[in-house]
Amino acid sequence: MDHLLTLLVATAVFAFAFWPRCRKPCTASNSRQPFWKFMPSSPRLNQDDAMIDIKPSNTLARLSLTYKVLFTGFLLVIGVGLMMAGAQIMLTHGQADGKPGVSVNDIVYSYYGNRSGSKLESMLNGAMKAMAPDEVRFELIQWARDEAPEKEWKSKIEPLFQKHCDSCHNAEATIPDFTKLSNVKKVAEVDQGASIATLTRVSHIHLFGISFIFLFVGWIFGMAEYDLRWKIILVATPFVFLLVDVMSWWLTKYYPVFAWFTMIGGFGYSVASTVMIFTSLMQMWLPRPMWWPKQTEHEPS
Repeated sequence: MDHLLTLLVATAVFAFAFWPRCRKPCTASNSRQPFWKFMPSSPRLNQDDAMIDIKPSNTLARLSLTYKVLFTGFLLVIGVGLMMAGAQIMLTHGQADGKPGVSVNDIVYSYYGNRSGSKLESMLNGAMKAMAPDEVRFELIQWARDEAPEKEWKSKIEPLFQKHCDSCHNAEATIPDFTKLSNVKKVAEVDQGASIATLTRVSHIHLFGISFIFLFVGWIFGMAEYDLRWKIILVATPFVFLLVDVMSWWLTKYYPVFAWFTMIGGFGYSVASTVMIFTSLMQMWLPRPMWWPKQTEHEPS
């Protein structure tokens, strides 16, 4: 809660500092007009001069050096963070089916589960495949398929865990403690995928945390000189696809076909964020002729 409160305070300060001020006196008659009177009509959007959303006093190209450095630092760190998130997905979900790369099967195994086998079997054939030789993995998988009989634990199975698993899976680690039979039996059961508790925890972390990233990336991009329609689409896209992504986890838990929406959601907000980050960096540091898409010089009004 302390971190959430800090983020909310930071958002309020950021909003107060950079929210666009009215450059013309606001009359009493204007204040009584319905809000839609101030929205640009469709014919206006089709005019060349109105297609590019420009606020000459605070476009990215006209920012002071201080704010350019500030925004650049933030965007670069966020960009590296997104790449690390992609690498983490490749190393966790990407190994769920035992094959490199993220596939629909990886998503299904992660959320719906591999109900033809156990979590232990999925791990030994996936991310943990290199941690034990084939004959040891076969022994452990066969034990799990035989419903993990306790009579074989002390004599045959526990020594294998001690040699190949317990150096990481122990009482001092944050991952399951495999020095206890009760914990091993849980992962030896049929793999039902992510639990409701896990989905709830991961969902609220993603929705709270990632939405703040998209807020600040979109806020900076909002000062770019860009086609107004596409600017609105790009700013909104990450939030829409984040909801698609998170909701698809819950749907995939019960209906594996929705794993496709997890792939679509992640791809959608990654592309939109990448376009906004690169466009913002380009307009802050490159001369106008090198911008893409090309923008013409507009005089401040």
